[in-house]
Amino acid sequence: MRPVRFVALGDSLTEGVGDFTDAGPRGWAALLAPSLGAGAEFTNLAVSGAQTRDVLEKQTPAALALRPDLVAVVVGVNDTLRHTFDIHAVAARLDQVYAACARQGATLLTACLPDPGAMLGLPSALATPLARRQRAVNAVVHALSDRYGAVHLHAADGGWIADRSLWSADRLHPGERGHRQLAVRFHALLTEAGRATGRPPSPEPESPAPTRTAGLLWLATAGTAWVARRCRDLLPQLLGLAAEELRHRARGTTARLDLHTTAAVSAALAALPTPRTEPADSRGGQLEVGVG
Repeated sequence: MRPVRFVALGDSLTEGVGDFTDAGPRGWAALLAPSLGAGAEFTNLAVSGAQTRDVLEKQTPAALALRPDLVAVVVGVNDTLRHTFDIHAVAARLDQVYAACARQGATLLTACLPDPGAMLGLPSALATPLARRQRAVNAVVHALSDRYGAVHLHAADGGWIADRSLWSADRLHPGERGHRQLAVRFHALLTEAGRATGRPPSPEPESPAPTRTAGLLWLATAGTAWVARRCRDLLPQLLGLAAEELRHRARGTTARLDLHTTAAVSAALAALPTPRTEPADSRGGQLEVGVG
């Protein structure tokens, strides 16, 4: 039997931002790979800043050419941080990615994620619209993970989000300890599904956590540049969303915004074509575990 071929798709989270080594970013997927079985072959195609369009058009064809047994697809946060956000487009792209991997016989590894507004500690009027967007993406990921029998990690909430020791200075990416927590929990799911035979990754970091001084230095340099790039794209629209949020709060009609989001997700899922492949999990349904 040949070694497991594991390919990771996604954005900076899967690329490994927050877990830096002398060789560069490492991350949860690289930490997980050796635990899949002897000689597991790992390729990380994730790129910082990637959106669902990038995963569909660039990363997925490269992944399928490798004939993987296991494909991690963790993406969507960057879509929510763009003025072009469209849950219908996100759902359609993810459905195409999942379907292509499943048709080739690969097991899918997916996760839903915390909303960036809460992680950054934004004021409520700014954070709430972003939270709705992330909940919409998570709802789509849940539905499609079930459709394609993915091994799914529920990481959208739980105690781990409030544990600052698990997060890097930017407040958006896990630090080494956080990446290791993700790897450990993905391994537990895969072991339960009979798709990992190696020892679990170590939850203990090899390097000391960044100092407060190092964190402030990052925020003053790379962090500032990151915020500036996002603000050029998102801020004008986000201010409009915040104004709409405040108007609805004043009228007591905030629930309408939540209902609109729920309806948009339902419509996006209903518009998807019928899958042309059976779910990879013969038992039906997704496998799920909480983090924290």
